[in-house]
Amino acid sequence: MTNFSPFAFLMGRSPMELFERGGVMMWPILFVSFVAVTVVVERIIFLTREKSTRDPGLVEKMLESVGRGDPAAAVRLGAASPDFVARVLASALAHDGPALAGAMLRASNRELARYQQGLAVLDTCITAAPLLGLLGTVTGMMNTFGALGSGDIAANAGLITGGVGEALIATACGLGIAILCLFPYNVLNTRLDEARHDLADAASALELILNKISPAAPPV
Repeated sequence: MTNFSPFAFLMGRSPMELFERGGVMMWPILFVSFVAVTVVVERIIFLTREKSTRDPGLVEKMLESVGRGDPAAAVRLGAASPDFVARVLASALAHDGPALAGAMLRASNRELARYQQGLAVLDTCITAAPLLGLLGTVTGMMNTFGALGSGDIAANAGLITGGVGEALIATACGLGIAILCLFPYNVLNTRLDEARHDLADAASALELILNKISPAAPPV
């Protein structure tokens, strides 16, 4: 029967056959791939939701309120907003004097921590997948040399090729998972840098406004 699987060209096997022939190390590789997919899907949902709640216009209105000497109005605007930059500004402006800088830093770290969730797990998957594939290579070659050591190569030809196949399949799957995870990992890091930049820009703008209306005000 013709196999139309996109993986069928690999050793002429279907994905299920490749998994079975990949040896015992295919189970931890499968687990790593499941964890990676779960993290990526959750992060995509998170980033989509955060992007839909961004409201740069509201942030500008808050800064304008501060510039008019009415930080209470800015706090009211930001406290009810789903935009994370507006929430950080509202948390900072709710504190006066020297406490403002600390409140700004704490609120920023709290929001950035939300963007960092899952990155450590995905980084671990990227590192672990090829190592598990390499371990599968070792176990496969051990099976091959075990069959070679039995003396009757012709009778053990199936065991020899099976060991080599196990080594190749495990290595290919481990490397494939690591390569595929690398792209979303870099995208997530880019989004984290963008969030950090947005917060730093808002903090700088607030600092300039506070220094303008009150030169003695502490820097943010």
